[in-house]
Amino acid sequence: MPAAAQTDVFETSAPHALIMDADTGIVLFEKDARRAMAPASMTKIMTASLVFDRLRDGSITEDTMLTVSENAWRRGGSASGSSTMFLRVGSQASVADLIKGVIIQSGNDACIVLAEGIAGSEDAFARMMTKRAKELGLETAEFRNSTGWPDEEHVISAYDLAKLSRYTISEYPDFYALYGEKSYTWEGRTQYNRNPLLGRFDGADGLKTGATEVSGKGLVGSAKQGDTRIIIVVNGLPSTSSRRTESIRLMRAGFNEFKAYNLFKAGDDVAQLDVFMGKAETVSVTVKDPVAVGLHKSLRNDMRVRVEYDGPIAAPIMVGQPVGTLVVTTPGQAEQRFELLAKGDVERKGVIGRLSAGLGSIFGG
Repeated sequence: MPAAAQTDVFETSAPHALIMDADTGIVLFEKDARRAMAPASMTKIMTASLVFDRLRDGSITEDTMLTVSENAWRRGGSASGSSTMFLRVGSQASVADLIKGVIIQSGNDACIVLAEGIAGSEDAFARMMTKRAKELGLETAEFRNSTGWPDEEHVISAYDLAKLSRYTISEYPDFYALYGEKSYTWEGRTQYNRNPLLGRFDGADGLKTGATEVSGKGLVGSAKQGDTRIIIVVNGLPSTSSRRTESIRLMRAGFNEFKAYNLFKAGDDVAQLDVFMGKAETVSVTVKDPVAVGLHKSLRNDMRVRVEYDGPIAAPIMVGQPVGTLVVTTPGQAEQRFELLAKGDVERKGVIGRLSAGLGSIFGG
Protein backbone atom coordinates (compact mmCIF):
# COMPACT_ATOMS: atom_id res chain seq x y z
CA MET A 1 0.00 0.00 0.00
CA PRO A 2 1.44 3.43 -0.91
CA ALA A 3 2.32 5.77 1.93
CA ALA A 4 -0.23 8.43 2.80
CA ALA A 5 0.52 12.01 1.76
CA GLN A 6 0.31 15.10 3.95
CA THR A 7 -2.96 16.10 2.27
CA ASP A 8 -4.47 12.72 3.19
CA VAL A 9 -4.08 13.42 6.90
CA PHE A 10 -4.62 17.20 6.92
CA GLU A 11 -6.77 19.26 4.58
CA THR A 12 -7.61 22.94 4.22
CA SER A 13 -10.13 24.76 2.07
CA ALA A 14 -7.65 27.60 1.48
CA PRO A 15 -6.38 27.59 -2.14
CA HIS A 16 -2.95 28.71 -0.86
CA ALA A 17 -1.72 27.57 2.55
CA LEU A 18 1.51 27.06 4.46
CA ILE A 19 2.64 26.20 7.97
CA MET A 20 6.25 27.03 8.88
CA ASP A 21 8.37 26.39 11.96
CA ALA A 22 9.71 29.91 12.54
CA ASP A 23 12.89 28.92 14.39
CA THR A 24 14.23 26.74 11.58
CA GLY A 25 12.29 27.96 8.55
CA ILE A 26 11.19 24.39 7.90
CA VAL A 27 7.90 24.05 6.05
CA LEU A 28 5.61 21.71 7.97
CA PHE A 29 2.72 21.79 5.49
CA GLU A 30 2.04 23.51 2.20
CA LYS A 31 -0.63 23.70 -0.46
CA ASP A 32 0.17 25.61 -3.67
CA ALA A 33 2.47 27.76 -1.56
CA ARG A 34 5.32 28.28 -4.05
CA ARG A 35 3.29 29.88 -6.85
CA ALA A 36 3.10 33.66 -7.04
CA MET A 37 -0.31 35.05 -6.04
CA ALA A 38 -1.98 38.40 -5.36
CA PRO A 39 -1.13 39.29 -1.73
CA ALA A 40 -3.47 42.27 -1.21
CA SER A 41 -2.63 44.08 2.06
CA MET A 42 -0.23 41.35 3.17
CA THR A 43 2.08 43.43 0.94
CA LYS A 44 2.34 45.85 3.85
CA ILE A 45 4.69 43.48 5.67
CA MET A 46 7.24 44.37 2.95
CA THR A 47 6.35 48.07 3.10
CA ALA A 48 6.91 48.07 6.86
CA SER A 49 10.17 46.15 6.48
CA LEU A 50 11.60 48.88 4.24
CA VAL A 51 10.59 51.51 6.78
CA PHE A 52 12.30 49.49 9.52
CA ASP A 53 15.43 49.35 7.35
CA ARG A 54 15.45 53.15 7.04
CA LEU A 55 14.88 53.62 10.76
CA ARG A 56 17.80 51.35 11.48
CA ASP A 57 20.22 53.06 9.09
CA GLY A 58 19.20 56.50 10.37
CA SER A 59 17.77 57.81 7.09
CA ILE A 60 14.62 58.65 9.01
CA THR A 61 13.60 58.62 12.67
CA GLU A 62 10.31 57.84 14.34
CA ASP A 63 9.88 61.60 14.87
CA THR A 64 10.36 62.46 11.18
CA MET A 65 7.27 64.33 9.98
CA LEU A 66 5.87 63.57 6.52
CA THR A 67 3.24 65.48 4.57
CA VAL A 68 0.05 63.88 3.27
CA SER A 69 -0.07 64.55 -0.47
CA GLU A 70 -3.28 64.85 -2.45
CA ASN A 71 -2.23 61.66 -4.24
CA ALA A 72 -1.96 59.76 -0.95
CA TRP A 73 -5.32 61.12 0.21
CA ARG A 74 -7.11 60.46 -3.08
CA ARG A 75 -5.72 56.94 -3.64
CA GLY A 76 -5.49 55.77 -0.03
CA GLY A 77 -7.43 58.14 2.17
CA SER A 78 -11.11 58.62 2.89
CA ALA A 79 -11.72 59.52 -0.77
CA SER A 80 -10.50 56.09 -1.92
CA GLY A 81 -13.08 53.87 -0.24
CA SER A 82 -10.30 51.49 0.79
CA SER A 83 -8.76 50.71 4.17
CA THR A 84 -7.41 54.02 5.46
CA MET A 85 -5.87 55.80 8.41
CA PHE A 86 -8.08 58.83 7.56
CA LEU A 87 -5.16 61.19 7.09
CA ARG A 88 -6.15 64.72 6.03
CA VAL A 89 -4.66 66.06 2.80
CA GLY A 90 -1.93 68.61 3.50
CA SER A 91 -1.53 67.52 7.14
CA GLN A 92 1.59 65.96 8.63
CA ALA A 93 2.14 62.76 10.59
CA SER A 94 5.20 61.24 12.21
CA VAL A 95 6.81 58.07 10.93
CA ALA A 96 5.93 56.42 14.26
CA ASP A 97 2.23 57.20 13.75
CA LEU A 98 2.28 56.26 10.08
CA ILE A 99 3.84 52.85 10.69
CA LYS A 100 1.10 52.14 13.26
CA GLY A 101 -1.43 53.19 10.66
CA VAL A 102 0.09 50.71 8.20
CA ILE A 103 0.37 47.74 10.55
CA ILE A 104 -2.64 48.09 12.85
CA GLN A 105 -5.16 49.99 10.69
CA SER A 106 -3.93 48.73 7.28
CA GLY A 107 -4.03 52.34 6.07
CA ASN A 108 -3.35 52.68 2.36
CA ASP A 109 -2.85 56.42 2.79
CA ALA A 110 -0.17 55.80 5.44
CA CYS A 111 1.64 53.45 3.06
CA ILE A 112 1.69 56.01 0.25
CA VAL A 113 2.82 58.85 2.53
CA LEU A 114 5.74 56.71 3.75
CA ALA A 115 6.58 55.61 0.21
CA GLU A 116 6.61 59.17 -1.10
CA GLY A 117 8.55 60.42 1.91
CA ILE A 118 11.26 57.78 1.58
CA ALA A 119 11.57 57.33 -2.19
CA GLY A 120 9.95 60.41 -3.70
CA SER A 121 7.15 58.44 -5.34
CA GLU A 122 5.23 55.23 -4.75
CA ASP A 123 6.56 53.75 -8.01
CA ALA A 124 10.15 54.31 -6.89
CA PHE A 125 9.36 52.82 -3.48
CA ALA A 126 7.80 49.74 -5.11
CA ARG A 127 11.01 49.22 -7.09
CA MET A 128 12.93 49.43 -3.82
CA MET A 129 10.57 46.85 -2.32
CA THR A 130 11.19 44.41 -5.17
CA LYS A 131 14.96 44.93 -5.05
CA ARG A 132 15.08 44.37 -1.30
CA ALA A 133 12.85 41.31 -1.58
CA LYS A 134 15.25 39.74 -4.09
CA GLU A 135 18.15 40.47 -1.73
CA LEU A 136 16.27 38.57 0.97
CA GLY A 137 15.83 35.58 -1.35
CA LEU A 138 12.12 36.13 -2.00
CA GLU A 139 12.29 34.85 -5.55
CA THR A 140 8.61 35.24 -6.50
CA ALA A 141 8.22 38.80 -5.20
CA GLU A 142 7.27 41.55 -7.64
CA PHE A 143 5.80 44.73 -6.17
CA ARG A 144 4.08 47.54 -8.09
CA ASN A 145 2.78 49.55 -5.14
CA SER A 146 3.13 49.92 -1.38
CA THR A 147 -0.44 48.98 -0.47
CA GLY A 148 -1.29 45.70 -2.20
CA TRP A 149 -3.79 47.40 -4.52
CA PRO A 150 -4.64 44.90 -7.30
CA ASP A 151 -2.18 44.78 -10.18
CA GLU A 152 -1.63 41.63 -12.24
CA GLU A 153 2.15 42.11 -11.94
CA HIS A 154 2.05 42.62 -8.15
CA VAL A 155 2.63 39.12 -6.75
CA ILE A 156 4.43 36.99 -4.16
CA SER A 157 4.04 33.37 -3.02
CA ALA A 158 2.76 32.20 0.36
CA TYR A 159 6.19 30.66 0.98
CA ASP A 160 7.98 33.96 0.38
CA LEU A 161 5.49 35.81 2.58
CA ALA A 162 6.31 33.36 5.38
CA LYS A 163 10.05 33.88 4.82
CA LEU A 164 9.59 37.65 4.90
CA SER A 165 7.61 37.38 8.13
CA ARG A 166 10.26 35.18 9.69
CA TYR A 167 12.86 37.80 8.76
CA THR A 168 10.77 40.58 10.30
CA ILE A 169 10.25 38.67 13.54
CA SER A 170 13.95 37.84 13.99
CA GLU A 171 15.47 41.06 12.61
CA TYR A 172 13.12 43.66 14.12
CA PRO A 173 11.66 42.22 17.34
CA ASP A 174 10.88 45.64 18.84
CA PHE A 175 9.00 46.86 15.77
CA TYR A 176 7.37 43.45 15.34
CA ALA A 177 5.50 44.03 18.61
CA LEU A 178 3.30 46.52 16.71
CA TYR A 179 1.70 43.63 14.81
CA GLY A 180 0.19 42.38 18.07
CA GLU A 181 -1.51 45.69 18.92
CA LYS A 182 -5.28 45.24 18.80
CA SER A 183 -6.25 48.85 18.05
CA TYR A 184 -4.90 52.29 17.26
CA THR A 185 -6.50 55.70 17.63
CA TRP A 186 -5.65 58.54 15.25
CA GLU A 187 -7.22 61.97 15.75
CA GLY A 188 -10.01 60.53 17.87
CA ARG A 189 -10.88 57.70 15.49
CA THR A 190 -10.18 54.19 16.83
CA GLN A 191 -9.74 51.31 14.40
CA TYR A 192 -9.18 47.66 15.26
CA ASN A 193 -6.62 45.19 14.00
CA ARG A 194 -8.30 42.79 11.55
CA ASN A 195 -6.07 39.81 12.44
CA PRO A 196 -8.56 37.08 13.49
CA LEU A 197 -5.96 35.26 15.59
CA LEU A 198 -5.40 38.09 18.07
CA GLY A 199 -7.35 37.36 21.23
CA ARG A 200 -8.63 34.07 19.80
CA PHE A 201 -5.48 31.93 19.70
CA ASP A 202 -3.07 31.61 22.61
CA GLY A 203 0.26 33.29 21.84
CA ALA A 204 -0.86 34.98 18.59
CA ASP A 205 0.99 38.26 18.04
CA GLY A 206 0.98 39.01 14.27
CA LEU A 207 0.99 39.63 11.36
CA LYS A 208 -1.28 40.98 8.57
CA THR A 209 -4.56 40.34 6.78
CA GLY A 210 -5.28 40.96 3.11
CA ALA A 211 -8.47 41.11 1.07
CA THR A 212 -9.41 42.12 -2.46
CA GLU A 213 -11.79 40.68 -5.03
CA VAL A 214 -8.79 39.32 -6.92
CA SER A 215 -6.93 37.75 -3.98
CA GLY A 216 -9.82 36.67 -1.78
CA LYS A 217 -9.30 36.75 1.99
CA GLY A 218 -5.81 36.07 3.27
CA LEU A 219 -3.66 36.18 6.39
CA VAL A 220 -0.06 35.84 7.42
CA GLY A 221 -0.22 34.90 11.09
CA SER A 222 2.25 34.03 13.81
CA ALA A 223 2.02 32.73 17.35
CA LYS A 224 4.47 31.60 20.01
CA GLN A 225 3.83 28.96 22.66
CA GLY A 226 6.71 28.04 24.94
CA ASP A 227 9.85 27.88 22.81
CA THR A 228 7.99 27.20 19.58
CA ARG A 229 6.88 29.84 17.09
CA ILE A 230 4.67 28.98 14.12
CA ILE A 231 3.98 31.09 11.03
CA ILE A 232 0.94 30.36 8.86
CA VAL A 233 -0.20 31.78 5.53
CA VAL A 234 -3.62 31.39 3.93
CA ASN A 235 -5.01 33.14 0.88
CA GLY A 236 -7.90 32.92 -1.56
CA LEU A 237 -10.64 32.24 0.99
CA PRO A 238 -14.19 33.47 0.23
CA SER A 239 -15.09 35.20 3.50
CA THR A 240 -13.74 36.65 6.73
CA SER A 241 -15.36 33.81 8.66
CA SER A 242 -13.64 31.13 6.54
CA ARG A 243 -10.35 33.01 6.93
CA ARG A 244 -10.78 33.03 10.70
CA THR A 245 -11.70 29.33 10.83
CA GLU A 246 -8.89 28.12 8.57
CA SER A 247 -6.28 30.35 10.20
CA ILE A 248 -7.06 28.93 13.63
CA ARG A 249 -7.10 25.36 12.24
CA LEU A 250 -3.70 25.77 10.58
CA MET A 251 -2.16 27.41 13.62
CA ARG A 252 -3.50 24.70 15.94
CA ALA A 253 -2.21 22.01 13.60
CA GLY A 254 1.19 23.67 13.46
CA PHE A 255 1.61 23.30 17.18
CA ASN A 256 -0.14 19.96 17.73
CA GLU A 257 -0.11 17.83 14.57
CA PHE A 258 3.11 18.69 12.74
CA LYS A 259 6.73 18.56 13.81
CA ALA A 260 10.13 19.59 12.51
CA TYR A 261 12.35 16.51 12.66
CA ASN A 262 16.05 17.34 13.02
CA LEU A 263 17.90 14.46 11.36
CA PHE A 264 21.53 15.64 11.26
CA LYS A 265 23.48 18.67 12.39
CA ALA A 266 26.36 20.09 10.36
CA GLY A 267 29.44 17.99 11.16
CA ASP A 268 27.52 14.90 12.36
CA ASP A 269 28.70 11.47 11.21
CA VAL A 270 26.07 10.51 8.64
CA ALA A 271 27.61 7.35 7.17
CA GLN A 272 30.82 5.44 6.41
CA LEU A 273 31.49 5.07 2.68
CA ASP A 274 33.81 2.48 1.12
CA VAL A 275 37.15 3.67 -0.26
CA PHE A 276 39.20 2.14 -3.10
CA MET A 277 43.01 2.22 -3.10
CA GLY A 278 43.10 4.18 0.15
CA LYS A 279 45.12 3.77 3.33
CA ALA A 280 41.73 3.57 5.07
CA GLU A 281 38.96 1.27 3.90
CA THR A 282 36.19 3.78 4.64
CA VAL A 283 35.67 7.51 5.01
CA SER A 284 33.22 9.21 7.34
CA VAL A 285 30.87 11.70 5.67
CA THR A 286 28.81 14.62 6.96
CA VAL A 287 26.53 17.42 5.78
CA LYS A 288 27.43 21.10 5.46
CA ASP A 289 24.06 22.38 6.70
CA PRO A 290 21.55 20.90 9.15
CA VAL A 291 19.14 18.36 7.71
CA ALA A 292 15.59 18.73 9.02
CA VAL A 293 12.18 17.77 7.66
CA GLY A 294 8.70 19.01 8.49
CA LEU A 295 6.09 16.28 8.65
CA HIS A 296 2.71 15.33 10.07
CA LYS A 297 3.43 13.26 13.17
CA SER A 298 1.34 10.34 11.92
CA LEU A 299 3.64 9.97 8.89
CA ARG A 300 6.95 9.80 10.78
CA ASN A 301 7.40 6.08 10.14
CA ASP A 302 6.95 6.63 6.40
CA MET A 303 10.01 8.87 6.14
CA ARG A 304 12.94 7.27 4.27
CA VAL A 305 16.60 8.31 4.34
CA ARG A 306 19.25 6.83 2.03
CA VAL A 307 22.79 7.54 0.82
CA GLU A 308 23.68 7.64 -2.86
CA TYR A 309 27.29 7.52 -4.06
CA ASP A 310 29.47 6.00 -6.78
CA GLY A 311 31.64 3.67 -4.77
CA PRO A 312 33.93 2.60 -3.59
CA ILE A 313 35.39 6.12 -3.76
CA ALA A 314 38.87 6.29 -5.26
CA ALA A 315 41.60 7.68 -3.01
CA PRO A 316 43.06 10.20 -2.44
CA ILE A 317 40.14 11.93 -0.72
CA MET A 318 40.38 15.41 0.77
CA VAL A 319 38.43 16.70 3.75
CA GLY A 320 35.35 18.61 2.56
CA GLN A 321 35.32 16.82 -0.80
CA PRO A 322 31.79 16.09 -2.12
CA VAL A 323 31.48 12.32 -2.26
CA GLY A 324 27.76 11.53 -2.28
CA THR A 325 24.21 12.60 -1.60
CA LEU A 326 21.84 12.14 1.32
CA VAL A 327 18.29 11.64 0.01
CA VAL A 328 15.26 12.20 2.25
CA THR A 329 11.88 11.01 1.02
CA THR A 330 8.70 11.99 2.84
CA PRO A 331 5.07 11.20 1.90
CA GLY A 332 3.52 13.61 -0.55
CA GLN A 333 6.55 15.92 -0.66
CA ALA A 334 9.31 16.50 -3.16
CA GLU A 335 12.45 14.45 -2.59
CA GLN A 336 15.10 16.42 -0.67
CA ARG A 337 18.78 15.98 -1.51
CA PHE A 338 21.76 17.09 0.60
CA GLU A 339 25.41 16.97 -0.45
CA LEU A 340 27.65 14.65 1.57
CA LEU A 341 31.21 15.78 2.33
CA ALA A 342 34.25 13.79 3.46
CA LYS A 343 35.06 14.44 7.13
CA GLY A 344 38.76 13.63 6.76
CA ASP A 345 41.62 12.98 4.36
CA VAL A 346 42.28 9.49 3.00
CA GLU A 347 45.67 9.05 1.40
CA ARG A 348 46.22 6.86 -1.61
CA LYS A 349 48.04 3.58 -1.00
CA GLY A 350 51.65 3.21 -2.09
CA VAL A 351 52.67 1.26 -5.17
CA ILE A 352 52.87 -2.09 -3.36
CA GLY A 353 49.56 -1.52 -1.63
CA ARG A 354 47.86 -0.56 -4.89
CA LEU A 355 49.31 -3.61 -6.66
CA SER A 356 48.13 -5.89 -3.86
CA ALA A 357 44.70 -4.32 -3.88
CA GLY A 358 44.50 -4.61 -7.65
CA LEU A 359 45.46 -8.29 -7.66
CA GLY A 360 43.00 -8.95 -4.84
CA SER A 361 40.29 -7.31 -6.88
CA ILE A 362 41.11 -9.41 -9.96
CA PHE A 363 41.43 -12.77 -8.27
CA GLY A 364 38.66 -12.03 -5.83
CA GLY A 365 36.22 -11.54 -8.73
